[in-house]
Amino acid sequence: MIKTTYNRRSFLKVSAATGGGMLLGFNWLAGCSTPAQADLAKALPSQWYPINAYLKIGDTGLVTIISPNPEIGQGVKTSMPMIVAEELDVEWKDVVVEQGNLDTGAFTRQVAGGSQSIRQSWDGLRTAGATARQMLLETAAARWGVAASACTVANGIITSPTGEKLGYGELAAEAATATIPEEVALKDPKDYTIIGKGKRNVDIPAIVTGKPLYGIDTQREGMVVAAMMRPPGFGQTLVSFDDSAARAVEGVIDVVRIGDKIAVIASSTWPAFKAKKLIQATWKSPELIHSSAYISAELSKLAQQRTDKPSRNDGDVDEAFAAADKILEREYEGPFLPHNCMEPMNFYADVRDDAVELHGPIQTPEGTRKDVAELLGRPESEISIGLTRMGGGFGRRLFSDFVIEAVEISREIKKPVKLVYTREDDMTAGVYRPAATYRIKAAIKEGQLSAYHISGAIVNLGLAVFPDRFPAGLISNYRVDNHNFESPVTFGYWRAPISNYLATADQMFQDELAKELGKDPIEFRLELLRNAKGKVVGEIEYDLDKSIRVMELVLEKSNWDKTEPGVKKGFSYYYSHNTHVAEVAHVRHDDGEPRVENVTCAIECGIVVNPMGAMQQAQGGVIDGLGHHLYGRLTLDAEGIPEQNNFHQFRLIRMKETPQVEVHFVPSTESPTGLGEPTLPPISGAVANAGMA
Repeated sequence: MIKTTYNRRSFLKVSAATGGGMLLGFNWLAGCSTPAQADLAKALPSQWYPINAYLKIGDTGLVTIISPNPEIGQGVKTSMPMIVAEELDVEWKDVVVEQGNLDTGAFTRQVAGGSQSIRQSWDGLRTAGATARQMLLETAAARWGVAASACTVANGIITSPTGEKLGYGELAAEAATATIPEEVALKDPKDYTIIGKGKRNVDIPAIVTGKPLYGIDTQREGMVVAAMMRPPGFGQTLVSFDDSAARAVEGVIDVVRIGDKIAVIASSTWPAFKAKKLIQATWKSPELIHSSAYISAELSKLAQQRTDKPSRNDGDVDEAFAAADKILEREYEGPFLPHNCMEPMNFYADVRDDAVELHGPIQTPEGTRKDVAELLGRPESEISIGLTRMGGGFGRRLFSDFVIEAVEISREIKKPVKLVYTREDDMTAGVYRPAATYRIKAAIKEGQLSAYHISGAIVNLGLAVFPDRFPAGLISNYRVDNHNFESPVTFGYWRAPISNYLATADQMFQDELAKELGKDPIEFRLELLRNAKGKVVGEIEYDLDKSIRVMELVLEKSNWDKTEPGVKKGFSYYYSHNTHVAEVAHVRHDDGEPRVENVTCAIECGIVVNPMGAMQQAQGGVIDGLGHHLYGRLTLDAEGIPEQNNFHQFRLIRMKETPQVEVHFVPSTESPTGLGEPTLPPISGAVANAGMA
C-alpha cells in the first residue's frame, strides 16, 4: 500500500530507411534539454544517435527521451519518459527529457485531456523503450558473435556470456541503423526499477529558477504583442468603436477590428493592456438575454421533465414509484465555473505565405492545427505547432479559440504576434463549466430501495448524467433522463467534466437515502454492490470489485467507525476516467466554523508509474475540488455580463484552508488508468455529507 500525506497547505510509429533499418520521422528539438535529475552522471555527448521517435542515445551513454504529450502540470513530462526508460533499461540519472512538438507522423494522441495520456500511451511507450533495448542488445551480440538471448542488459550496460561489457553509448551509432525487431519482450511489473519509484518533476529546477518554459514566456524576433477586446455580454455584437485614446498610448502600433472583437497591437504587454481599456465601444444585445437567474429557472423546469428517449430505462420505475411506501426527491444545482488557470490564455502565431508557425500552451495541438488549417484554407503540412509547458489548463486549453484569435490577428497585420489575455479576459471570455441542475428521486418499498430516477439538465453540453455509472445496474428499476439547454454562454470541459457536479448531487442524495433507510452510508453502498454480484442489470462502466475495494480501504484508513470529538465525517465515492475513488472528509465543528481538517482518499488506478507525481495529482484534485465546492460560483447579471472578473470577486481556497490529504493506492499490476481528474468529483459530496452527519 502506498501512503502519502500532504501537510496543510500511442503505439510506436517507425519507418525504415531505404536499404537499412534506421528510424526516421522525428525532428529533434533545438531547445534546451531538461536533465531528469539535477546532476548528470555522464558527460554531455559530442554526437547523438536517434534510435526511434521517442529516444536518442549519445556517445557517452546519456539518453534523451522525448515526452510527446502536452505538459499541463499533470506530470507526463516526467512519467512518460519513466516508462520508456524502464523498458530501455537505463538508469534514470542518465536520462535527459525533452518536450516534443506536434508530430503526428511519429506519435499518436498528443492530447492532454480526459486523464488519458498515460493510459492511452502505456503500450506504445513501453514498446518504444523495449524496441530500442532489443536493437542495442542485438548490436552488441553481433559484435561478440553470440546469440542476443545469451546476453544480459541492466542500467545501460550489456554483458556477454563471458563477462564482456558494452555501454549503450558505444553501441548507439550501429544500433541506429539496425533492423527493427518485429516483436519485443516487455518487462514483468515485478522487475520494474523505475516505474513505481517516486521521481521528482523534471521541470522543477527550471521552474524555480525562472527558465522560459511557459507559453507566456515566448519571445521571437520581430514579434508584437496583442490584447483583444471582446463583447462584455454573451450574445452581444459590436456596433462601433472609438480607438483614438487607445492609439495615443505610447507603444501602441495599431488597433484592428476582428469580427465582433477589437485587437490592440503594441510593442509589449503593458501598453496593449492599457490601451484596450481606453477603447469606447458600442454593443448590441440579443433579444433574449441569458442571465444566471433565467438559466437556473429554465434548467429546473427541464430537470423536472421526462424525455421521449431516456438515456437508460431499466425495469419499470413508474410501477415502482406507484407501489412505493415512501418517495425521496431532491434537486441540486451546479453553477458556471471559469477555469482560472494561473497562466492566462496566450499564444504565438506567425502567418506567412510559405508557412504558419504556432507556439504556445495548448492541450489539443492536432485538433488546433486542423482548426487553423480550416480557417486559413491551407494544408496542415504548412502549419507547425511547438508545445510549451502550461501554467494550468483544467480543460480550458482543450479549446483553440485563443489560438484562432492569434492567427486572425497575425493574418490581418502580417506580423508575428503573441496574443495575451488579461486576468479579466480570462475569467469573462467564457468557455465555462456549464451550469447544470439535477432532479433525483428514489422509491422505498418495505424498507428497501426499489427504484431510482435521475434527470439532469445542462447548458449546451447535451449530457448531464452518465447512464452507466454507479448506481446503474444495481437497482432493478433505474431511469436516466438528459436535457440540453441552448445558450449563447460558451461552455467547455472543466476538470472531470460532468462528473464534477454529477458526483456531488448523486452522492449527497445517496447519503440522504441511506439515512432514510437507517443504514450506515458506506455500508449502504457496499450492500448495493455486494447484492449485485452476478446479477447486474444491463451494462455498467465501473467494476464492482474495484468499487468495493476502494470503499473498504477508505473505511479502514479513515477510522470511519471511531468517534473524534468535534469532528464529523462524510463519505463519497465516484468512478470517472476509468478510475475508482472513495473519500472521507473529516470536518471539525468545535470552533464555531466548520473546517475540513483531513481528507482520506483511496484510489484504484492500476499501476502507479510515479508515486510522487501520483500523490501530488490526487492531492491537487481534492484541494481544487474542495475550494470550488466551498467558494466557486460565476454569475451573469441581467445583461448577460459576468459579475466576477478577477480573484477579488471569485474566491479561491487559501493555503491555511487546505486540509491534510492522505492518499492510499490499491496495489495493482493492471495497466494504468486516469489520475489527473478522478479525485476531484468525490470531495464535494464528502464535505456536504459530513455536514449532514
